[in-house]
Amino acid sequence: MRTYLEVISVPAVLAVVLLQAAVGAQGTAPRPLVTQAEFNRWQRDLSNWGRWGKDDQAGALNLITAAKRREAAALVKDGITVSLAVDVNEARSADNPTPYERVVTTAGPPYAMDRLAVTYHGGAHTHMDALSHRLFDGRIYNGFDATEVTLEDGAKKDSIYTAHAGIVTRGVLMDIPALKGVPYLQPGTRIFVEDLEAWERKSGVRVSAGDALFIRTGRWVRAKTGATASSDTSGLDASVIPWLKRRDVAVIASEFALDARPSSDGLGLAVHDFALAYLGIHVIDNCDLTALAEAAGARKRWAFQFIAAPLPIRTGTGSPINPIAVF
Repeated sequence: MRTYLEVISVPAVLAVVLLQAAVGAQGTAPRPLVTQAEFNRWQRDLSNWGRWGKDDQAGALNLITAAKRREAAALVKDGITVSLAVDVNEARSADNPTPYERVVTTAGPPYAMDRLAVTYHGGAHTHMDALSHRLFDGRIYNGFDATEVTLEDGAKKDSIYTAHAGIVTRGVLMDIPALKGVPYLQPGTRIFVEDLEAWERKSGVRVSAGDALFIRTGRWVRAKTGATASSDTSGLDASVIPWLKRRDVAVIASEFALDARPSSDGLGLAVHDFALAYLGIHVIDNCDLTALAEAAGARKRWAFQFIAAPLPIRTGTGSPINPIAVF
């Protein structure tokens, strides 16, 4: 049986982590990289496999309780909504090698209609990854065998359908450029736990169980300077993985694919992959958090109601998505 996903071994991923450029976050000294021994220990000690039962496929979405949804609803004061997605991009470029394909099929009368197709995984389009999107040593989240995901059938376990009823919870923005007093992070900037906790102190918002966490790097502001958006290799350092477990984050999103990556290879997805495969945290890639930062900054409120509804694809490994913040 052919598997849809490439099996990524633990040593291969650790090689990527260990190749990360040993540069510090802006204004900090270089830090040591996560070791293979640490990463292997985290697989054993931090895993959420079995936490919600051996058959669970929702992962950290289980942390979004009815009480958490009510807490999020109580944050709505102004009734203002903000999209956290990049616009649908139909133009092929270095930043968008697989553009949306849109064909107008009818231009009236009596109707106007069109057709869309997209390869949404990657670094161009806003999308949510299902827990089946990444695997280690032949396993996906909760220990299911990789053969549960095939070319013929798609994801029979851990599919995006687990979120088809929608996600409503408290969203928390961490605006790291604002923390550091810069318009955007420089390529390769590594974001550490102390950065996250410094932002908590600055904003007065502490990340708690069931939150959707948004990490802003300023990718799209930097792109307006003429830099290719895909060269923004700033992001979370692998050392934040235990912190994500301690705080019980339910969903995590960024303006690229979470991790700080060396610009030489564009990889280094240890946080992204560990979140999906071991913590069961759904990941939203390629958000544009510029408007969110402006709305939150104007109100001095960095927590908000977060709403997202992936397409109800029963065996999908993810879905294009338009996440919404409500203030």
